[in-house]
Amino acid sequence: MSEWKAKRFWKAVEIAEVREGYGIELDGRPVKTPAKRTLLVPTRGFAQAVAAEWEAQEEIIDPQSMPFTRTANAALDKVAIQHAEVADMLAAYGDSDLLCYRAEQPAELVARQSERWDPLLAWAEQVLGARLEARAGVIHVPQDAQALAALKARVHALSDFQLAAFHDLVSLSGSLILGFAATQDMQTIQALWDISRLDEVWQAEQWGADDEAEAAAAIKQAAFEHAKTVFELS
Repeated sequence: MSEWKAKRFWKAVEIAEVREGYGIELDGRPVKTPAKRTLLVPTRGFAQAVAAEWEAQEEIIDPQSMPFTRTANAALDKVAIQHAEVADMLAAYGDSDLLCYRAEQPAELVARQSERWDPLLAWAEQVLGARLEARAGVIHVPQDAQALAALKARVHALSDFQLAAFHDLVSLSGSLILGFAATQDMQTIQALWDISRLDEVWQAEQWGADDEAEAAAAIKQAAFEHAKTVFELS
């Protein structure tokens, strides 16, 4: 027996502006999240992106082709009901931030990390009010409590939709600072992604690229760039 798949049942996709935000209607019926909440997004631009995904569906609905819808669902069904817990989880990245853990050797890698990562830490101190210290080696050394508190407050101040996007920016890069840098256009999103993969690129230069690893990285990069777009639309 073939697996059942949802089929397109609507003809018209429209955006409905309401007091709480913008909804998507299929033949006049509001789109719901998997948890049966009305799908409402904060801006018309976000609604247009979601509506375009529903309009693009053909006979069989393909959820994998609807990243904006999936992110909206996550913001409404997951982040909105546990905002503090998600914010705490992401803020915790600051105490073990990718940018702070440096190689002890070889000298060329140490120099590359310093050249690419130190400016991000300096930016965090100046713009975010949080001075994080670089460490040599992989043994965890706690960061300054006041710096972590400043970063945590900024994470908690994000809206549900911003936090949903921020989750992917941080988790995909492994860095709270890179997540904030992406939201504030400190560098281009491509440059920030490249910075997050500095160690992987170094290894590929020494031992050759792995096709499967590169394919996985490309998927993650697309998700990272999508998260940046969602944050802007939120």
